[in-house]
Amino acid sequence: MSTLLNRLNMYKPFTAMVVGDFMLDEQIYGAAERLSPDAPVPILLEERKESTPGGAANVALCLWALKAEVLCFGVIGSDREGETLRRSIREAGCDVSGIIQDDDRPTTIKRSMIGLAQHRHPQKMFRVDVESREPVSAMIREKILSMIESKINTVDVVCLEDYDKGVCSPEFCTKLVEICKARNKPLLVDPAAIEDYSKYAGATLLTPNRSEAELATGLDTPLDASEIHNSGLATKLIRQLKLEAVVLTLDCHGALLEERGNDPVLVPTVARSVYDVTGAGDIVLAALAGGVANKLPWLDAVKFANAAAGLEVEVFGAQPIPFANVVREVLKQSTTLEGKVRTLDELLVELAVHREAKERIIFTNGCFDVIHAGHVAYLREAKQLGDVLIVAINCDEQVRQQKGEGRPIYDETERLEILSEFACIDYLIVFDEPTVGELLEETMPDMYVKGGDYQIQEINERKLCKKRGIEIKILAQRPGLGSTDVIERLVKTADK
Repeated sequence: MSTLLNRLNMYKPFTAMVVGDFMLDEQIYGAAERLSPDAPVPILLEERKESTPGGAANVALCLWALKAEVLCFGVIGSDREGETLRRSIREAGCDVSGIIQDDDRPTTIKRSMIGLAQHRHPQKMFRVDVESREPVSAMIREKILSMIESKINTVDVVCLEDYDKGVCSPEFCTKLVEICKARNKPLLVDPAAIEDYSKYAGATLLTPNRSEAELATGLDTPLDASEIHNSGLATKLIRQLKLEAVVLTLDCHGALLEERGNDPVLVPTVARSVYDVTGAGDIVLAALAGGVANKLPWLDAVKFANAAAGLEVEVFGAQPIPFANVVREVLKQSTTLEGKVRTLDELLVELAVHREAKERIIFTNGCFDVIHAGHVAYLREAKQLGDVLIVAINCDEQVRQQKGEGRPIYDETERLEILSEFACIDYLIVFDEPTVGELLEETMPDMYVKGGDYQIQEINERKLCKKRGIEIKILAQRPGLGSTDVIERLVKTADK
């Protein structure tokens, strides 16, 4: 496994503070099948509405999905949308006691009209924003900063999400930097699209995209933006703002990491069928925070964030990506992951994803030397007991010890190749021990399945299963020849 995967295996839950512009994303879905008779614009026939946390609120949910305890600090209006936003963040598991209600401003809303043309996948047609960009009052600013200061010692990392909606004024950001520096807390900033970044001076990390960095530095955009141009942007920001690092996001080209005093490193992305870039910047900030909180080197933290962002753009709208899914993506990028055969480390990563999805995992094992109809029926029935079927096969040496000289007929490579063609099998793994107990303890399936030729007292792993809460099920005996019978018949036929 790669160094990053090894580090992610030691990844621990952490506590994060999210500060900034909390928004409500509203989606109005409908069919757009005709044009207006009085203007050349499509008509959206509303069918349903949804609302989801956006902006800093989405960062909070992304952090929660990446195993963080999250404390939120920001402002909402005294309106229905503000209460909806607060409730949705709270129900997701985040602490909203730091979100203040301001009677003098509306809750920031991004209202998107989403049409389903000719019953195909949804496309955003138009967006209406409700917002105030006026800075919050000095009284509210000081109240938020006071609450932050009282909680700062309880967190591992601070995320500032600035959309230039009134919370992150220069006075506010300057004071937040001071608080984080005084308590030695890393401050990661997703900056607004503004010309002056001086209010972020002294932060730990900045994550602008290329166009935002060009606006803030005043560097012209070349027709063919090169790595030299991109690193020039990052270098200027680091020097001007006294940052530890800059992560410059480059859309389909990945991200450029530059640490103070080190050469820039380009972290390319995997080619994808991009569906919707909404929320990609939020998941990048959250994943970087998870990496920083878990003491990952900057390069590994950026690779982790890049993998998360790649998953984000493949879904519609802003959707938090669970930690297990990101780890599986890192695994896919570091190995081929073709077919069904897995090492134990690879299998454990993938099983975590299935558990995150609440899927039922079934485990069985055997030599599977000379496949016959009984095996086919047995494996098919085993898969019907759950969502995921793992089949562990004995290594060649163990088959020889159990079955005698001349066995296996097919070596483990051939047996794996044959079993890989079974549609009912999801994963295959080889084990070297006399029993499968150690592998059962590592994989912790929901159910351990054995064939009808076993009695419960004959199962070596029964005590382990009882101890670990793994259900055991013995399937019905299937009449017909076993592998040994098949081999003996073939030998007799050959002798005639």
